[in-house]
Amino acid sequence: MKTLSNVKEPPKAAPAAAGKNKALMLLLPVLVAVLLLLVPVPAGLEPHAWHFFAIFVGVIVGLIFEPLPGAVIGLTGVVVIALFSQFLLFSPAELANPKFKVASESFKWAVSGFGNSTVWLIFGAFMFAAGYDKTQFGRRLALILVKYLGRRSLTLGYAITFADLLLAPFTPSNTARSGGTIYPIIANLPPLYGSKPNDPSARKIGSYLMWVAITAACITSSMFLSALAPNLLALALVKSVIGFDISWGMWFLAFLPLGLLLILTMPLLAYWFYPPEVKVNDEVPRWAIAELEKLGKLTRNEILLLVFVVCALLMWIFATAWIEPAMAALLVIILMLWTGVLNWNDITSNKAAWNTFAWFATLVALADGLARVGFIAWLGKEGGMLLQGYDPQVSAVVLLIAFFLLHYLFASTTAHTTALLPAMLTIAASIPGINMPVFCLMLCTSLGVMGIITPYGTGPSPIYYGSGYLPTKDYWRLGTIFGAIFLIAMMLIAYPWMVWMF
Repeated sequence: MKTLSNVKEPPKAAPAAAGKNKALMLLLPVLVAVLLLLVPVPAGLEPHAWHFFAIFVGVIVGLIFEPLPGAVIGLTGVVVIALFSQFLLFSPAELANPKFKVASESFKWAVSGFGNSTVWLIFGAFMFAAGYDKTQFGRRLALILVKYLGRRSLTLGYAITFADLLLAPFTPSNTARSGGTIYPIIANLPPLYGSKPNDPSARKIGSYLMWVAITAACITSSMFLSALAPNLLALALVKSVIGFDISWGMWFLAFLPLGLLLILTMPLLAYWFYPPEVKVNDEVPRWAIAELEKLGKLTRNEILLLVFVVCALLMWIFATAWIEPAMAALLVIILMLWTGVLNWNDITSNKAAWNTFAWFATLVALADGLARVGFIAWLGKEGGMLLQGYDPQVSAVVLLIAFFLLHYLFASTTAHTTALLPAMLTIAASIPGINMPVFCLMLCTSLGVMGIITPYGTGPSPIYYGSGYLPTKDYWRLGTIFGAIFLIAMMLIAYPWMVWMF
């Protein structure tokens, strides 16, 4: 037996070092924002717009390093801008209007993100997942997947990908499709392998499956015109600005070679870049068979949940003209509460849902604010001036890359489309020699895949990020890698294909 004297004490400096590192991480976003505030305002840009951008960048840096929870970082940014709205948010013309109420308008802006439909759809997706979990219907579906495909982690990745692919053409919301249908099911898979959220065991298989799911959602959102609501908005904007009509078939054909390639290779790429610790397990499928027998027949609550989810899916596919997808999700939540599938405590105790709700709502407000203060319009104008006199092909490629990378500034694909697509189309149309049909198709089909680059880039991103299986640093690293892969693939495969086809 070891004596107490032989037992080594842990280093006492560790807590102090940890505290110092946290202090530095807390200071870094503030430092970045202050440095940008001290930079002279670029020509043609209002001072308040530049100052808003400085705070926005500070928030993004905070989200990358996460010295505090993401929701706290986002709320801090919104509150700071609202408190100093006279210098950060409102133009001199607005402030000069005696009827303009600074205090009330700044508050309206600060909470505007909480009225965004995507935010509520994300919240609804978490509640769907809670229903799957409580009724054990999600566990049942997960066990069925594991029974037939669970021997290898890679085959599970492909199963998730093809499930999203099957739903994508009929669901005009990737948040509803991936967050409301796919995520609640796959959230039940990792625990079967001893992989837990917010735990070192997350890398066993949970991290891999979540990353495959979000990449699949982004790819299928680009493959089909009807798989992402902003795609339809982009269609309308292209027609109004350029007069070019893009049909469903044209869109599908334009992205088909790249889409098929990415669908077939993406689970494997994720397997290489973010490998699961559990690769092959013969015991788990056998165990799944035994567990399915224990579950027995479908219970009342499982049947009710299945009916509600199918109803939600049907509303998302066929009834978007009459009911907003977020409202359809809220309707299903109400039905689950009234029928006892969930109770109110299940709603209030879902910390992940409320955390993601607050975090994403603040980011929506911040991203929309960039367009409000005129920063996005200025950026588009300056970009057009820089490209004057360059080769048309070079100009087109530069604009396409800029359109893709500027998604870092947006927490909504809809906002990105609204703010930047008309500007990019106008700039391109002013440059002689650019193949406008191809340029339009490239811009529009990139809307889905660009969502991969950040944890807030598209509707499902906050859901998978909030699952606890994708740490912040991992998400940003993988987003950069896969974003680069998608962008390069679009330039090398999709662009030549579209030039040849159209």
